[in-house]
Amino acid sequence: MSEPEHNEDFAQLIQRLKDEYDVNESEIARRLGVSPATVNTWTQRQRKAPRAATLEKISEVFPKFTRDEIFAAAARRTPGPLSKDATERLLAYYAQLTEEQQRAKLVEMKALAEDNRL
Repeated sequence: MSEPEHNEDFAQLIQRLKDEYDVNESEIARRLGVSPATVNTWTQRQRKAPRAATLEKISEVFPKFTRDEIFAAAARRTPGPLSKDATERLLAYYAQLTEEQQRAKLVEMKALAEDNRL
């Protein structure tokens, strides 16, 4: 699999976000539902980029930044879209599996998701 191309790291993306939206770390934290200290650790490169759910929230709250550029700055692959219909189909298939098969699929999906954390 190819790695995402990115020219900026997550700290640089946060700085660009602050400039583009004219917000400080406290305002970013408030909008994302995290502590200002957490945002500060991102900008100081003291903590790895946040989980995928927080990256998704950044793209929702700050729409001038695409999912692709946010995930790339976090050194992650962008997850594919998952429509309501696709979610329902996946759950229907999953419900038809034996308990052992369900455990195996969970292990497989967890491994794939972790692989996306380059």
